[in-house]
Amino acid sequence: MPQDGADLPTPNADLLARIPHDARIVLDIGCGEGGLAAAYRRINPRARLFGLEADAALAARAAPHHDLIFPFDIEAAMPAIAPGSVDALVLGDVLQQLRDPWAVLQRLAPLLAPEGVALLCLPNLEHWSFAHRLLTGHWDYAPDGLLDRAHLRWFTPSMVEDALRQAGLTPLDRTPRIFDREQASAMADALAPALERLGVARDAWAARAAPLQWVWRATRTPPRPMLVVARPMQDAVAAMAEVRMLQPLRDLGTLPGVTTRAGAEECRADGPPEEPRVLVVQRLFLPDAAAGHGFIAGARDSGAVLVQEFDDDPLRWPAMAESAFLSFRGVHAVQVTTPALAAEIAPFNPEIGIFPNGVSELPEPVNFNPGQPLRIFFGALNRSEDAAPFLPALAQALREAQGRLAITVLHDAQTFAALDTPYKSFVPSADYATYRATMASCELAFLPLADNRFNRLKSDLKAVEAGAHRLCCLASPTLYRDTLRDGETAILTPDPAALLSTLRGLLANPDAARHIADAARDWVRAERMTAYQARRRLDWYRDLWSRRAALDAALAARLAPAARAA
Repeated sequence: MPQDGADLPTPNADLLARIPHDARIVLDIGCGEGGLAAAYRRINPRARLFGLEADAALAARAAPHHDLIFPFDIEAAMPAIAPGSVDALVLGDVLQQLRDPWAVLQRLAPLLAPEGVALLCLPNLEHWSFAHRLLTGHWDYAPDGLLDRAHLRWFTPSMVEDALRQAGLTPLDRTPRIFDREQASAMADALAPALERLGVARDAWAARAAPLQWVWRATRTPPRPMLVVARPMQDAVAAMAEVRMLQPLRDLGTLPGVTTRAGAEECRADGPPEEPRVLVVQRLFLPDAAAGHGFIAGARDSGAVLVQEFDDDPLRWPAMAESAFLSFRGVHAVQVTTPALAAEIAPFNPEIGIFPNGVSELPEPVNFNPGQPLRIFFGALNRSEDAAPFLPALAQALREAQGRLAITVLHDAQTFAALDTPYKSFVPSADYATYRATMASCELAFLPLADNRFNRLKSDLKAVEAGAHRLCCLASPTLYRDTLRDGETAILTPDPAALLSTLRGLLANPDAARHIADAARDWVRAERMTAYQARRRLDWYRDLWSRRAALDAALAARLAPAARAA
């Protein structure tokens, strides 16, 4: 079973961030101790991770984090992998150590799948420190210094671009790794007069000289371009923007050919008429006819496909119905998280994509520590009424446990005040990271939902987050019975008596809670990682773009009755 890798060196974040999140096979050449594989597996647990490492000691440490290790020198032999099967070929701190790096690259390139990505992290020969050392006469090739002896080769961007093309690859982009920006700027200022005499623009030279390394991406076949622009919510529940907009956007951004942007109202999806592009707006309300139609006209004029992201009962806001659901009729398509919500919106717009909530990374659990009480997590907005009937049962269980059970309440001051027990703690409204950290410190998640229309149209996000952190969910049947398995991945508690009985049972047998929590984490690992949806989202956006003319005509037809009435 792969280990978590918490004790490994921090991997190259710029490489990790560019491995396609939907990769099926990743080959890491010179994988070291396996830190990159361990980190990527938390993003995409389904991937098969192969590593190649010539150092026997490092290979042994890397083995638990890979599905297969090749313990030999890449210049001496090639890994036994079928050509055309690798989705991500990673060459970190490798090529500069080889006698003939480009010959190795040419041998490795055919392993890539047609849409596979090669990622290279290479030292930049144009780095400002080299010029400084040469000009001051202090070139030192120190074993432990910046120019250590492992770097036998240094490269300019033009050298790398030529080598990639000679290997049959198409360069996509390069990302600078800058660690000393102020020093680079000072060097550029000092050289400015000489640069001017040489006809070299100071800023252009500084841009070339600041990166110590470049991270390159290249593919075997040029990818189809797609621009995805996200305009998330900016209000008090902006954490939902992180979960439903920004995390999926980061997944999309790792796929070849996809460019992503995110921002507030000024973030636009303008571009040439032929450039495929999608503008995703989150919970955009268009209740006012004049303002709504003005926005719709502007979005249509931009040429982008307009997608509404929505994840709540639309009837919660009376203005939605009063505008005849213009927020859905006035866009090309709508994306939601549940089939139930899709069914509610379908009468106003048939173009609906369903993408269940997920997590972008599977965290290493920190709970269920020996000798510690079981701690209940309750953290939600607008659930005071849902929780109220259960509070006497909760208080009784906490009283009976005499310190073996505790509860942490986040956000909901009303519930915290009403809960009659000393075994409680309160965390005020917090950012998403604090919310997740607070949840991670607990063993049980209390998820009450009264049986009403609004709750039936919610999503199971909290259960997914709790499962990712290895919590045992104590959940109402409303909503959660659709995705959680009672007694396997959660315990359904339909009423206060069931909750009290469940807590008594878990206090008598804490291992039962741990068993269910482990199963919940396995469920998230198998089904609810946002990485698993990246390709399906992209395919849906591309399909919408391919049908843009028809979608725009359908949008105009939906707006026609209102236009005639006006």
